[in-house]
Amino acid sequence: MCGIVGYTGPREAGPILLEGLRRLEYRGYDSAGIALVTEEGELFVEKKAGKLANLRTALVDRTPQAGVGLAHTRWATHGRPNDENAHPHMDCTGGITVIHNGIIENFRELRDRLEASGHRLTSETDTEAIAHLVEESYRGDIADATRAALRQLEGAYAIAVLHRGEPDRIVGARMNVPLVVGLAEDESFLASDVAAILAHTDRVIFLEEGDVADLHPGRVTVTDVEGRILDRLEARITWTAESAEKGGYDHFMLKEMYEQPDALRSCIAGRVRRDDRIAVEEIGPLVDRLASVDRVELVACGTAFYASLVGAAALEELTGLPARATVGSEFRYSPPPLDDRTLVIAVTQSGETADTIAPTRLARERGCPIVAVTNTVGSAITREADAALFLQAGPEIAVAASKTFVAQVTTLVILAAAIAKVRGTLDRDRERGLARALRALPDGARRARENAEAANVAALARRYVNSRGFMYVGRGYAYPTALEGALKLKEVSYIHAEGYAAGELKHGPISLLDAECPLVAVATRSSVYDKLISNVMEGRARDARVIAVATEGDPQIERFADEILWVPDTDEMLSPVLAIVPLQLFAYHTAVARGTDVDQPRNLAKSVTVE
Repeated sequence: MCGIVGYTGPREAGPILLEGLRRLEYRGYDSAGIALVTEEGELFVEKKAGKLANLRTALVDRTPQAGVGLAHTRWATHGRPNDENAHPHMDCTGGITVIHNGIIENFRELRDRLEASGHRLTSETDTEAIAHLVEESYRGDIADATRAALRQLEGAYAIAVLHRGEPDRIVGARMNVPLVVGLAEDESFLASDVAAILAHTDRVIFLEEGDVADLHPGRVTVTDVEGRILDRLEARITWTAESAEKGGYDHFMLKEMYEQPDALRSCIAGRVRRDDRIAVEEIGPLVDRLASVDRVELVACGTAFYASLVGAAALEELTGLPARATVGSEFRYSPPPLDDRTLVIAVTQSGETADTIAPTRLARERGCPIVAVTNTVGSAITREADAALFLQAGPEIAVAASKTFVAQVTTLVILAAAIAKVRGTLDRDRERGLARALRALPDGARRARENAEAANVAALARRYVNSRGFMYVGRGYAYPTALEGALKLKEVSYIHAEGYAAGELKHGPISLLDAECPLVAVATRSSVYDKLISNVMEGRARDARVIAVATEGDPQIERFADEILWVPDTDEMLSPVLAIVPLQLFAYHTAVARGTDVDQPRNLAKSVTVE
């Protein structure tokens, strides 16, 4: 959600900032803007609603020479997406400009007071108030003025501030929204995501909650909001800028689906040993507490929530503990009893999802042991947790998750097995069988993709692209797969799709099924396969065409399905990892057939950092 880029140094800031915004387009946005302090000491601001191309067009032959600047892509929260509400926002003097990700909860109170004091606010945004608060406190030092403004804010923010009178300086700050500083020999960078600056440096500081960063060329000082200097560790980024590029694929989503075998190898590496033993060193400090917990709560949103449904089922099966997955945005408002015997597992790709972080903090206040499962080193969720398991899936640029879903499911199953070992509920034969199935997953994902391509899944998508809607069904471990498959179709193609437990069809949703509403059945080998087939027959009896995801060698499915997408056999617990692959491809090719923006679906953002 939203994107921030800042630069100060000897090079031309404009091209660096625009390229940084291009690398952040995947996050989702509806307007873009840039601010530069020119060599003459003037503040140049341009901003446009719509895509980054609109801003580039507006800047043709107009971009001034400047060594310092800020740029932003906005995802509207307060005020419609138009030129006026786009960032950056300036103060009354025209000397201070601010860009901001997040939500200022007391902005109305602040705006009313500022307007009563004579300030002229021209947008509908909460952000503009920040610029005027900085203006009120400015006494010649932009960092001091920014800290004074921050002390008046309530809510979540990542901000960047410039003053035309201090032309080599940027101030950044974060509270509950990600912000990273990039370090180089004679230049400094600020960004909401490493991807924006990785072409220039792999040396970064992940700012923590309440940090204020004062950036000069080649020098950065981090303080708290009171001005006390803080010591923050420098980190090195191990993936390259090129790994976040399309690499010849038409879309990032397609590239990332092709990367799933490698993502699974990285996810499994070090956790499944050659002797068929499963080991998760990250939970070592929690071993004593894990042995004494009496239930497990998983908290997540969107795709991560569907992965957590698989994780909850795996935990119950392997440990015997009651385990439940709850949508993050609901958890705090009807919380279960939480205490030091409740294990909480927070699952979030970005590690910055506000609806997941908030309930995790509640669990921390109640004394729960917390494990974070995330793809992002240095993210906020890792600072709330007692242990963190990283997906190791590499950068995911497309808004719709693909490789991070399969990595989340795999990581959660591995974690469930590790907890079961701690509690003595995983016998050696079961561990051995699960370890072998885990090691086979990368090749299985490749074969599932190749099978779908051999079945011409693109042509299949085109045949059904004009359907009124789709009903996805599954049972057991296939049920979360059906939910995720339906979500993928909705996200990227804008066709309505429902995911349902197959046994629920006859309790209402079956009324939707007819020749214009296909039934997509996740019919992989399972302990409830026969029950699933009975539910499929209910759909066929209503003239619904049946698209089945089935296990290779299934002797029955051809009698019940009109279209079949084959996947390799695997442990039932891991079946979602392979079954989702053809459903992802089906959603992708349906979106392509409809001509939608596959990588940046309308109204969506990659990292949702507001509640």
